Formats: sequence, structure tokens, C-alpha cells
Amino acid sequence: MGADLCFTGGRELASLIRARKISAREVMAAHLDRINRLNSTLNDIVARLDDDQCLALADDADRRLARGDDVGPLHGLPWAFKDLEDAVGFPCTAGSPIFKDRMPAEDSALVARLRRAGVIPIGKTNVPEFGMGSHTYNNVYGTTVNPYDVTKSAGGSSGGAGAALAAGLLPLADGSDLGGSLRNPANFNNIVALRPTSGLAPALSDETSMGLNVKGPMARSVDDVAFLLSVMSDRELPPLDRDMKGVRVAWCLDLGELPLDRRVRAVLDASRRLFEALGCIVEDACPDLADADAVFLTIRRRRAFANLGSLLWAHRGQMKPEAVEEIERGGAVTEADLAKATARHKRLLGRVGAFFETHRFLVCAVNQVPPFDAILDWPHEIEGVKMEHYAAWMKSAYWISTTLGPAISVPAGFTPEGLPVGVQIVGRRGDDAGVLQMAYALEQATGLSRRRPL
Repeated sequence: MGADLCFTGGRELASLIRARKISAREVMAAHLDRINRLNSTLNDIVARLDDDQCLALADDADRRLARGDDVGPLHGLPWAFKDLEDAVGFPCTAGSPIFKDRMPAEDSALVARLRRAGVIPIGKTNVPEFGMGSHTYNNVYGTTVNPYDVTKSAGGSSGGAGAALAAGLLPLADGSDLGGSLRNPANFNNIVALRPTSGLAPALSDETSMGLNVKGPMARSVDDVAFLLSVMSDRELPPLDRDMKGVRVAWCLDLGELPLDRRVRAVLDASRRLFEALGCIVEDACPDLADADAVFLTIRRRRAFANLGSLLWAHRGQMKPEAVEEIERGGAVTEADLAKATARHKRLLGRVGAFFETHRFLVCAVNQVPPFDAILDWPHEIEGVKMEHYAAWMKSAYWISTTLGPAISVPAGFTPEGLPVGVQIVGRRGDDAGVLQMAYALEQATGLSRRRPL
């Protein structure tokens, strides 16, 4: 029963708890049992409360239901907030020794919303240092590994959340995405995550990134991602089930020029027939993403300097080299550079908008590589092409970030070694519902979301 509960969808679990067909304590106990068996290996959930505290919180949730209190849509679900989110009662280290003892005085907007929705906080999910990069390792909590192969990376920066969901340690999770931090770990762990349209809701937005950084939902199914998005954004979404016959889909796995690991390409090439079987009109086409690289790197580096530059002189020795380089490069970005990037971005958005007037969706790779060895810092080469910086292997994700539209990672298959590969479905700005519907149709066709690693 315990294992079944741990792989029951979050929407269904919350419904069962509210109907008092199962108790929050039973749900908590089942997840704690799995956490206690697997977390020491996977290293997904950090700064965790002890079992007695978690069970006491679940008992309180059950008492509220027994009294007839009004409860939120996530009432009674165990939760671990991403360790980039301030949450009262838990450290917010951002994976940095500089912040290892930092205890926030108030919740972030997203955490506050999730608490109001009824979650039971039990800890945090692990992240890379400062959330930089898509491989979750740091000098506070260590490395998070992949439940499909514990020698491999779980991705990042929402890597702890992605691996925890895949392994049944959590029913749902929050994440954030600047350059792929929701989509990449979903791709690596055979789960689903949506990067919502920038500005969809205040609790999901980060104004310091000029729209590039957003927060969003992660789950084991498209239905649960849609459910969590509705809670996070306080918006009602239409039904997921929709006929895709005649929908025009642009097919461009490598976005026209990016190196793509041959194992990833083989899985994604095979998935094209699934879109065609759904009745989609699949055409080879790609938006003009010229300047996406310069726009993203300029804004991201400037943001890094603005947020972390004051730490550089006193704490340089405690920062990973990639963080130091990122902050220093950000310090060299001038107002003129930023203005030029903003103008380029505006033109890029115009081109992308025109592209989506003729195509409803764009399909491309999420990651250019499958899960790599966890002992590495980052992939330095793809198919013989050298990566020029620590995030270059993530271009298939961060170029899409510059479109400011919704993008989802959905399971698409496995490499010959059994490593997950996801496909990225990108939509028009504001068409989050459409992207979820397309993802749902694909998910129903493959059944891959039901595959379990452990």
C-alpha cells in the first residue's frame, strides 16, 4: 500500500485526503518510509524535519479535516521546497557554504501560496550552488544522483525535486527555470515539468531576470503538472483531453544548428511518428533564434552580478569557479550592453511571434545530452563539439527561455543504456493550456510516464 501511495498522483492523493478516504498521516508515513530507504543514496531532500515532526504535522492536517475546517487544494501533501525559495523554519542555502546557516524571516511569495494551499513542508530539495548550472552538486549537501542510474546526474537546478518525484519521495514539487532548470531535470528523470509563460502570475515571476526566470510545476504526469499550475497561478485551466488532428507542429530537434548527442537524436527521431499518429501536421521548420545566445548570456550574467556581486570579494574562495566567472562577466556588462541585448530580444520576440502564427507548436530537444556521469562538473563536449562555457550544453533549453513562452518536457523514451530522454514542446506566449494539452496527448500515446526507476 505504501509504495502505491507514493506513486499515486498528487491530484488524486489530495482528493482522497479531503474526502477522508485516506489520512494525511498514512500518506506521510508512506513517503517517509520511501525517503528513509532511498534519500541517503539519491540525496534529493535536504534540511529535512525528523519523522516525528512530519507525522505530527500530518496529524494536525487530519484534525483540521475532522473539524470541518476549510482546506486548500493541496491539503495534506508532503512537500519539500526548492532550496532557492525562502521558507520560514528551514535554511535557504542556495547550495552555498556562504548561506549554509541562513534562516529566512519570511516566506517567498510562492512558498506562502503553497502553504495556503495546504502543503505539509518537510524539507528542501537540493540545488546546484546558487542554482547555477543543470547538474545538482554543492559543498553544503553534496551531489544529487539519478534514480534511473545512480552514477548519473539528475540535472538541475531543480535536480533534487526531479529525482525525488521520479523515485516516489514526493507527490508534487515546485521548481524554477532560467535556462532550463525545470525542463532539464524533468528530461533526465522521466517526469514532466512546465516552464510557464513569463508573467503568468506574480508568484511565478522574477522581475530581476527581464522575464527569463520563472517558477513552475513538476510532477510525474501532465495532469498533475496542470493541477499544480492552477494552484500556483490561481488560474482555472481547460480540460486536457483534446483532438490534435490538423494541428501544425514545427519539427526542429537541434534548433537548426546545435550539436545533439546521437542517442538523444535517435529517441526523438522515433517520436515524430507519435505526433503524426495523433493527427498533427508535422513539418520541418524552425524559428529564427538569432541573438538568443547573446540575449540570454548578457541578461543572466548581469543578473548574477546584481544578486551576488557583493559577495565576490569576501567569499571568492567559497564559490565554484563557474560562479566566480559568471559574476565577473556580469560585472563587465554595461548599461549599453544591456540596452543592446534588450533591443535584440525585442526583435527576436517579434520573429518568434510571427513563426507561431503559422505553427501552433515547436518540438525540439530538451537536453542535447542524456544524463551524464555525476562526478563530472558539466559536459565539456557534445559529438566532438567543444562547449565554450559551463552552460553551453544547455542551449536547446535556454534559447527557448528567450521566447518567454510556455515550454514543457515530457518523457519521450530511453537510450540503449536505459537513460531517460524527454521531448520539449514549445508554444505561443500565453498558450500554456495548449502546450499542456499537446503534452497530455503525447503522454497518453506513449505511457512512458508510468515507468518507474526503483
